Amino acid sequence: MHPTHPAHAPLLLPVHRDHLNIVFIGHVDAGKSTTGGQILYLTGGVDERTIQKYEKEAKDKNRESWYMAYIMDTNDEERAKGKTVEVGRAHFSTPTRRYTILDAPGHKNYVPNMISGASQADVGVLVIAARKGEFETGFERGGQTREHAQLAKTLGVAKLVVAVNKMDDPSVAGEGGAWSKERYDEVVAGLTPFLKACGYAVKRDVTFLPMSGLHGHNIKDPVPAGLADWYTGPTLFSVLDAVDPPPRDPLAPFRMSIIDKYRDMGTIVMGKSEAGLVKKGDRLLLMPNRARVTVAAVYRDEVEVPAALGGENLRLRLTGVEEDDVASGFVLCSARAPAPVVSYFDAQLQILDLLEHKAVFSAGYKAVLHVHAVVEECEISALLAAIDRKTGAKTRTKFVKSGAAVIARVALDKPVCVEPFDVVPQLGRFTLRDEGRTIAVGKIIRVPKGNKPQGAGGGGGDA
Repeated sequence: MHPTHPAHAPLLLPVHRDHLNIVFIGHVDAGKSTTGGQILYLTGGVDERTIQKYEKEAKDKNRESWYMAYIMDTNDEERAKGKTVEVGRAHFSTPTRRYTILDAPGHKNYVPNMISGASQADVGVLVIAARKGEFETGFERGGQTREHAQLAKTLGVAKLVVAVNKMDDPSVAGEGGAWSKERYDEVVAGLTPFLKACGYAVKRDVTFLPMSGLHGHNIKDPVPAGLADWYTGPTLFSVLDAVDPPPRDPLAPFRMSIIDKYRDMGTIVMGKSEAGLVKKGDRLLLMPNRARVTVAAVYRDEVEVPAALGGENLRLRLTGVEEDDVASGFVLCSARAPAPVVSYFDAQLQILDLLEHKAVFSAGYKAVLHVHAVVEECEISALLAAIDRKTGAKTRTKFVKSGAAVIARVALDKPVCVEPFDVVPQLGRFTLRDEGRTIAVGKIIRVPKGNKPQGAGGGGGDA
């Protein structure tokens, strides 16, 4: 942990256990919600009676194997379809850490929701189904596994746990339900080159493990004897507890992107603090509308706390602004060093798959920008350089095609609040989407002069 300013130390004493946001990603039927439900059950987040209620409800709808997913999937539309649509949220703890699960939808139409989940995550759990045919489907060109892994890397999910789920499925299990080492090795071998191509240093940043989400095997406790004697590695919890949390400097200027708001004795805003420290009484700026606000209360995991560091999912009660004057994508900032508000920026882009009927990427290309909680129309106003993927050499270019790396100027329909990637990564990485497909991922490298945050030092609130 960073050395804390003496004035901040007493504020953080009562509860300092590291917090990590986990996003579960993967193909629509891989078992993400079931695994999330099982984790809540194993850590006491839901009791036996609730489980029985969901089990009965699932049985009544002939969905027996889904009952664990019911714990994570909270709205009726999801239960009817068996698909997770919203980004579900749930909390659990191990003896060493506090966690929030962001359950990202696996269905193709819901990728924007998956982006909002992944952009708040510190670690990703990529759930892969070992069932015969299912791994292959999620992985072929156009499958969700492929798009999700690429997006996760771009959105800053630096550490990935690959959970090879459904090892107990009859299509791959051996006698007595024994887990198949051959099938597990086949899935790991299939994924490794792909994850390397996404930019993951597989040996350093990716951990593979076999699992059964339905039965809870190898999540909290090791696999029962006789099922997988060939596997001697860690459980899911022990891998998560060993992940280094991203460095957070409590003295950096405060930043929190707002993902939602509501009224409750004042204006409540929700989001994840990305930098700095916030405490009750802080006077902050709400950008881009420059409203001066005061923090009346700080809530973390439903509990009021005197202060919170970066990396936490927070609700802040603000005075000085009406709920109607706050929108998703606004950024709450330290007043002495507010985040830039820009109508264009320069970015390094990785072009993924362009649409068949728009196979050339050049100035004039229009797309939808997703950056932190902002969704905004944009246009490429200029290509500044093409980048050679092998040498890093830059050359002038008028257009590029799928697979290229390029530096481009992105013009926005409305001003937005962002940061260069090297200042606050979460406010500087983005995706471009066109007709429902992610066509490029990128990071902001420059914002217009006069828009840079002044003085990267400065403490939290009043700074």
